[in-house]
Amino acid sequence: MPNTVIIGSGSYVPENEIDGSHFSEAVFYDDNNQLIEKPTGEIIQKFVDITEIEKRRYASPEDFNSDLGYRAALEAIEDAGIDKEDIDYIIYATNFGEVDVNGIPNFMPSLSARLKGKLGIKRRDCINYDMIFGCPGWVESLILADTMIKAGKAKTILVVGGETLSRVTDPYDRNKMIFADGAGAVVVTATEDSTVGVLADRTLCDNGEELCYLENGPSLNLDHDQSQLFIRMRGRKIYEYALKNVPDSIKATIEKANLDIADISKVLIHQANAKMDYAMIGRLFKLYGQKEYDHAISPMTIQQFGNSSVATVPTLFDLIRKGKMEGQSFTPGSHILFTSVGAGMNINCVVYKFPEGKI
Repeated sequence: MPNTVIIGSGSYVPENEIDGSHFSEAVFYDDNNQLIEKPTGEIIQKFVDITEIEKRRYASPEDFNSDLGYRAALEAIEDAGIDKEDIDYIIYATNFGEVDVNGIPNFMPSLSARLKGKLGIKRRDCINYDMIFGCPGWVESLILADTMIKAGKAKTILVVGGETLSRVTDPYDRNKMIFADGAGAVVVTATEDSTVGVLADRTLCDNGEELCYLENGPSLNLDHDQSQLFIRMRGRKIYEYALKNVPDSIKATIEKANLDIADISKVLIHQANAKMDYAMIGRLFKLYGQKEYDHAISPMTIQQFGNSSVATVPTLFDLIRKGKMEGQSFTPGSHILFTSVGAGMNINCVVYKFPEGKI
């Protein structure tokens, strides 16, 4: 049975850097639709203290999700050194599709179809899929790509995650300061070496009361147009859910690969809140009887890039792989984890091993 290895990666981080001053004139409401009386500067600082997000990136008005995905995908294809016509499938992870500057999502045609067109791929049996799976969408796309390769349905697949979340946030919700825009991509291909590449994966979906933890809803300001829907996030519920479920799921995936936490060199985790990520990784190590861990094992970009949803993990992977994150690198032959949690609620994890002598 073939296995799945990454042969190229790319990412696009928009140039527009947004710091706290961007929100200095904002008026915020709470989840009970009541005006928050605290000074805006105090609200912004408390937000930074909890999430560590000081800056985030927004796409230019003329750019769409598929434009961001195109730039990341083109870089990944060039990095892989392949002919784009050799791509069998394109899987594009997104949650809102092609959002315009008015915040209206558009899924027809699909993001993956738009991307195929922009790449100029003429091959008719290059099939395009969109993956709508919350923030875990890119990791789940990688899992799907691996499944298709192992099943012999494909040899080479382009896996993309892109989002323009800045266009779907409630202007009166403090949580809008979390979200950002960006895109990341990898090219994966089949290998006959079963000891490298994707070694194990695990996905869990809790879709009962958890459905309301992350969903679309009207503005918190009842005087604002209530027909338009925005991201609505119940932070405390998500924090409790993630802390209870994610570490156990990661541990189960490591065990599925017949490994121990000591075998893992990096944990690339989806980032929505630095405090939550520290807590999840800390609890993971406690499951192995370790109270302390080296924070370098779980590098983060959230402080400068914000939460770009499906783009966060592949962007982080690409930056480290290409030596663009100070103090961070991958080692040939090492094991890393891709893991995420998000709307659904959905959790997933992948254990990946780099081939010897090549990253």
